[in-house]
Amino acid sequence: MTLVAPHRMPRPATLLTGAGVALLPWMAVLARTLPQSAEVSNWATAWIGLDALLAAGLTGTGLLLGRRDPRAASLAAATAALLVVDAWFDVTTATGGGARATAVALAVCAELPLAAVCAAVAARRPVF
Repeated sequence: MTLVAPHRMPRPATLLTGAGVALLPWMAVLARTLPQSAEVSNWATAWIGLDALLAAGLTGTGLLLGRRDPRAASLAAATAALLVVDAWFDVTTATGGGARATAVALAVCAELPLAAVCAAVAARRPVF
């Protein structure tokens, strides 16, 4: 009788590390092949959707934190990541001049500080 080992899924650490490393050559391909500008469909929907996620994340984190609910840490971590992504795309997609200055100001004065607060909440369970 031959015993066959059951098929195992890769451990999450191995899977995630492999996925991250696999993105490196893909980023090189994108850097060489993507155009510098593009016309985008559903632009408003994309931005409104991101802002809706941010509103839900910030509001939810605040409510959970106010109740001293430990789930606030997980939501805060996700919200911090979304805030950094929002700042990045606001700045990198802004046209020059006033639009770029506004995007940088919002990133520096609002999005990144809020991301830092969320990261602090995610890193420890605050005691109030």
